Amino acid sequence: MKLKSATILTAIAIFSQMTYAQVIPDCGNAVPICSNTPINGGTNGYGIDDFSGVASSGCLEQTTTGSIESNSAWYRFRTSAVGQLGFNIGHDSSEDWDFALYRSSDCTNLGDPIRCNFFDNSDAKSFVGVGEDPSGDPDSVHYEDWLDVMPGEDYYLFINNFSNSNSGFSIQFTGNIWTTNPTDALDCSIINNLLGPPIAACDGDVVTLDATTVGALAYEWYEDTGSGFTQIIGETNSTLSVSSSALYRALVTTSTGSIISEVQAYFSAIPTTSVVLDEVVCHTDNMVFDLGIKDAEALGLQNPGDFVVSYHSSSADANTGANPMNKQYEKLPGLETVYVRVASRMSPDCYDATVSFELNALETPNPTFETMVNLCDGTPSMMIGETMPNPAYTYLWETGETTPTISITQAGDYTVTITNSHLGVDCFVDRTVSVAISNSPVISVDVAFEDIQPANTVTITNEAEGEFEYRIDDGPYQTSPVFEEVLGGAHTVTARDIHGCSEVTENFVVVGFSPSFSPNGDVLNETWQIDGLSELDSPIVTIYDRYGKLLWEMTEFSPGWDGNFQGTPLPSTDYWFKLSYLDNDGNRVYDRHLQSHFSLRR
Repeated sequence: MKLKSATILTAIAIFSQMTYAQVIPDCGNAVPICSNTPINGGTNGYGIDDFSGVASSGCLEQTTTGSIESNSAWYRFRTSAVGQLGFNIGHDSSEDWDFALYRSSDCTNLGDPIRCNFFDNSDAKSFVGVGEDPSGDPDSVHYEDWLDVMPGEDYYLFINNFSNSNSGFSIQFTGNIWTTNPTDALDCSIINNLLGPPIAACDGDVVTLDATTVGALAYEWYEDTGSGFTQIIGETNSTLSVSSSALYRALVTTSTGSIISEVQAYFSAIPTTSVVLDEVVCHTDNMVFDLGIKDAEALGLQNPGDFVVSYHSSSADANTGANPMNKQYEKLPGLETVYVRVASRMSPDCYDATVSFELNALETPNPTFETMVNLCDGTPSMMIGETMPNPAYTYLWETGETTPTISITQAGDYTVTITNSHLGVDCFVDRTVSVAISNSPVISVDVAFEDIQPANTVTITNEAEGEFEYRIDDGPYQTSPVFEEVLGGAHTVTARDIHGCSEVTENFVVVGFSPSFSPNGDVLNETWQIDGLSELDSPIVTIYDRYGKLLWEMTEFSPGWDGNFQGTPLPSTDYWFKLSYLDNDGNRVYDRHLQSHFSLRR
């Protein structure tokens, strides 16, 4: 879709003479329009060049003729009320029509158009105009913004067929001005034609033409259906009732001469909407339903070139043609009624809005259960699946079970198909639950003693496979098993499976001790001792030789071991020690993580 350029388009077959009347190719004789009477026309040539050879006017550019005009029609109207005004120019979707609207009362001083559209019709649209596309496309580039009008404003409307292929057009005025002023939004005083403006009606309607003239001596009526005027024999009254399309002429004889007045009457076929079947579709995120696929159903055997199909959310809107739904309709989940309007392209007031259909966007199930679960080691079974199921859904597991939840006893993948069905439409989703065994932690504690210091590094060793987290005392849990700067004293480490299956605890003690000492009389490092015993309750350290012989006991108040046994110096070698203390229950316990050794050097 793009703006046209006359250099890339060529004219096609010359448009044959049409039978439409009230089509004027020159601005100076523009057809006056009043009330909200739909206009039907067709164009053939452009008479004089109303733009005097200029290259552009607003968005309009030269056509294949070398002029802005190629096949043109001019209309004029005057507003008589305040409100929002628009219009739809309906045409065959294979044709290319342009328009420009000028606020002016003088053809010699049109100025720039206040609304203008020169886009080509490569996207095969059936309407161009101002306001809102009646086919329901809110983004159509062939529509310009609504016009806000005041009483007494004069306008010229120029309509042009870009090439030479056209089968006519219709004009239907729109906007809220017709709600407040349904019969007089456009001033009819600009029309001096005795029979009034062109008439658009529907098949089956009877329209009365009124040529009543004060002082008339006689009336004659004529009609032209395309072969010239012929008199309607027997019609001599001042009015004539008509029900078929033709150009009608009244000849009024008066004492001062004859008055001739003509008016075009066009009767459009009233469509009959065929049955439109209900639609059930599976809803997806950001779903767009193409309402256009229902056009063929609504039209049945009727020619789609003669009618336009629109869809509405209420019967009232369908009857007025207001608020057409976008053909690319953003459908929310659930059921709604769509009302169908089929209207004549030439006369939109000839329509049928008696048919509707149900559009049901069936929700595709959206499971809420976990797809990664753990079966605790030692637990015989567990339930997986949807614990709060939708009663309208069906469930089928690969195991053959049809309940929302099933009991499993071992690790593996379990797939379920969840289906929401309605009127033969199945909206389903597959979901696989992966089950793993969650083991209990099996831990040991390693304290990295680095000589006598107030804090040490503690590493938790876990022999079990799985995902675990750890904490010391009441501190926060962490996934790393290494704890830095652990203060001296008695502590508890807790290891637990992150899936909540199990946890274990171990008690341990952090103290500081020297890995060696040298009681050789140089007053340096003369005794071996443990730092941090004051953090324990009634601690006792027992020292042994390699054969398990008890050599010394010390408490938190002891000055340290001097390397003697019963006053006799012991040889240089390694010695072992154990640490016991009273736990929170008053029981004396040995710290099984602190049974280490040190060296005596002389």
